[in-house]
Amino acid sequence: MPSGQTSAPTPVTEAGTVSTGKPARRFDPHRFGPVVGLVLLLIVGTALNPDFATWDNMMNVLTRTAFIGIISIGMCFVIISGGIDLSVGSMAALIAGGMILLMNALAGSVGSPVVVVALGMLFALLLGGGFGLAHGYLVTRGRIEPFIVTLGTLGIFRAVLTWLADGGAITLDNGLSDAYGPVYYGSLLGIPVPVWVFLVVSVAGAVLLNRTAFGRYVQAIGSNEQVARFAAVDVDRVKLLTYGLLGVCVGIATVLYVPRLGSASPTTGLLWELEAIAAVIVGGTSFKGGEGRIAGTVIGAVLLSVISNILNLTSIISVYLNAAVQGCVIIAVAFLQRRRP
Repeated sequence: MPSGQTSAPTPVTEAGTVSTGKPARRFDPHRFGPVVGLVLLLIVGTALNPDFATWDNMMNVLTRTAFIGIISIGMCFVIISGGIDLSVGSMAALIAGGMILLMNALAGSVGSPVVVVALGMLFALLLGGGFGLAHGYLVTRGRIEPFIVTLGTLGIFRAVLTWLADGGAITLDNGLSDAYGPVYYGSLLGIPVPVWVFLVVSVAGAVLLNRTAFGRYVQAIGSNEQVARFAAVDVDRVKLLTYGLLGVCVGIATVLYVPRLGSASPTTGLLWELEAIAAVIVGGTSFKGGEGRIAGTVIGAVLLSVISNILNLTSIISVYLNAAVQGCVIIAVAFLQRRRP
C-alpha cells in the first residue's frame, strides 16, 4: 500500500467478529416455521399410521384443504390490509343455498343440465363478490370496524339460509347432481379437480400480492394506513377490493363444495372462518397487518388439514377436538408473534 494512504476500517460486529458487509443469514422461524412444522407432522403421521403416506390419502387431504385453502388466500389479503372477516363460513352457506335454489328453479326451463350448473356457478361467484363488496363498503364508507360488520353478517347470512331452508336442508335436483358431480369427484392427470383449482388460485394470489401495485398497496395499508394515504394510495378503494376478492374466493370454494353433498343446511360452512383465519396466521401473516405470504397461507391450510387427518387415522385424541386443536394453534402462533422484532 502506498505511503500516506490508510486502509478503510474493517467493520466489526458488536460481538467482535469481522463483518463481510453482507447481512448474516439466519433461520427465520416465522418464514420457515410452518414448513418445518408440516414436515414434522408428515413424519409423525407416517410413523403412527402407514396409510397416512399413501397417494389416495394425500389427495384426500389436499381435496379437503382446497375449500379452506381458497378462502384463506382471500382472507390473507384482508388480514394483511389490517382487516378481518368472521362471516366466510356463513357466507358460503348462504351462497350454497342460493345457487342450489337457482339451479333447481332453472332445471325445468333450461334444457341442458350443464348450462344450468354453469349458471349456478356464475351466480355463486357474483353473489360472493357482492357480499364481499358490501362488507368493504360498510368498512370504508360506513366507517364501521370490520370485526363488527362481519360479526353482524355472520348471523345474518346463516339466519337467512335457515329461513330459506325452513330449518332443514336445501337439496340439489338429482339430475343436476350427476352433471355437477365431476367438479368435485373428477380428476385430471390423477389429481382431483379441487386441488387443481386450489393450485391456480394460489399462484394467482401470489402473483397479485407480490408482483402488482395492488399487492404493494395492500401491504402498505396494513403497515401504516396514514402513511399510505399520504403516499396517494386510494386506501378505501384498495380495502373495498380486498373484501370483494375474499368474497369471490368464498364463491369459488362454495362452487367446489356443493357437489360434494349436493345440499346446503344451517350447518354448512360451520367454523370455516376459524380454519381460514388459523391457516393465514399459522402461515406467518401478521395479525396486525402489513406482512404476509400466500405460500405460507397455503402451507398453513395444509398443515391444519394434516392435523385433522392424523386425528382421524389415529386414536391419540378424539376427532371431536379438531376445533380445539386449531384454537390452540391460533393462540400459540399469536403468542409467538408478540415476540417478533
